[in-house]
Amino acid sequence: MKKLLLLTGLVMGLMSFTAQGDVDAIVSAFRSADAGQVGNYFDDYVDIKLLDKDEVKNIGRNQATLTLKAFFAENGIKGFEKTSEREIGTTMYLAGKLLNNNAKGHNITIMLKVKDGKRQIITLRIS
Repeated sequence: MKKLLLLTGLVMGLMSFTAQGDVDAIVSAFRSADAGQVGNYFDDYVDIKLLDKDEVKNIGRNQATLTLKAFFAENGIKGFEKTSEREIGTTMYLAGKLLNNNAKGHNITIMLKVKDGKRQIITLRIS
């Protein structure tokens, strides 16, 4: 029984380490303002809400990547600054600012879920 508990604890620890590595990679992708790289962390279907536009639900990974790429280009996104990170169960929320030439930038909230041992973006909101 002790071996089973030890093994379970070890597996859970390794999964959280991998998941944190995914979060660091996602933050790095946003910092480099590379929508293609961010798209690698999208779930199969994503909900996206962009500035002054209606929310689009269940958009496919490829279309979501193209939408984000167009947004980055139109708004001169140059980087990202993470302001907070919170985890509730298997759901994680990241919040921050997308940086551009405008001093204000754009607020962004990213919701992630663990799927197949990896964190994936399921919702992206930019305001």
